[in-house]
Amino acid sequence: MTGVLNVYKEKGYTSHDVVAIIRKLTARTVKVGHTGTLDPDATGVLPICLGSATKFTNHLTSADKTYIAEVILGIETTTGDISGDVVATAVVNFCEETIVKVVNSFGFEKRGEYKQTPPMFSAIKIGGKKLYELAHKGETIDRPVRSVTINKIQVLNFVPEKNAFTIEVNCSKGTYIRSLAMDIGSEIGCGATMGELERVQSGVFDINSALKLEEIKKAVQDERLAELIIPIDTLFPYSKINVTGDDLKLAANGNPLPLLKNQTEKKYWVCDKEKIIGLFASDSKKLRSEVML
Repeated sequence: MTGVLNVYKEKGYTSHDVVAIIRKLTARTVKVGHTGTLDPDATGVLPICLGSATKFTNHLTSADKTYIAEVILGIETTTGDISGDVVATAVVNFCEETIVKVVNSFGFEKRGEYKQTPPMFSAIKIGGKKLYELAHKGETIDRPVRSVTINKIQVLNFVPEKNAFTIEVNCSKGTYIRSLAMDIGSEIGCGATMGELERVQSGVFDINSALKLEEIKKAVQDERLAELIIPIDTLFPYSKINVTGDDLKLAANGNPLPLLKNQTEKKYWVCDKEKIIGLFASDSKKLRSEVML
């Protein structure tokens, strides 16, 4: 049971909750890991790796992601989203033209890399402690600014009666949409907090094919869970090389393989017949193991 489940995380679950549920559904017989945290109140795509595919968690986590988020103007909260306590309010002069101009200014074409300060309520560790653990104690500490990329950002619709609008954001790994909402509010001049948040895409995983937990539970009951698991080699469609003899012994132990003249690609799936041994990368002289399965 190796591969990835494209899970739709619903409200009320942490990412770790989803991992625990999937682990229980698989009778705790395989490793299970997620590929990017979603807050409990957020919904959307949460790819879950099973078995040896957990070795590719970092590969999948590093993919760009797309979110649809609600930005509520005139309110600032302790958490940066609507679940927190309100710490400041301001009068809002709701001007759609200004909002669009400010939102668009965060795109890579206008700003380049975006310098973002992670929120206190986040899982980032500083000094060995997670920020949210400190935040729950009422502590606030300096957080190092990080560079992220907003590949694309646009306003989808306006809700003037709520002093709110919705944005669609395609961004790099490590981008905090709560911080983005706060920064947008700061530049508009009235502050802001994030309302609803949904991740609609994570790398190749799309919300339209994401499965709710009830659907996965039903598949387990019907003994067809394997049909829902996406093989890892289809997610990374590299060419395959079958090895035999001495090369098979080398590959099985994770040792480098000789690089043939016709092997001009950067990465290959190395296989023993139909069984994948691992992902190997070329250094122009040899094929070296990157991930062993």
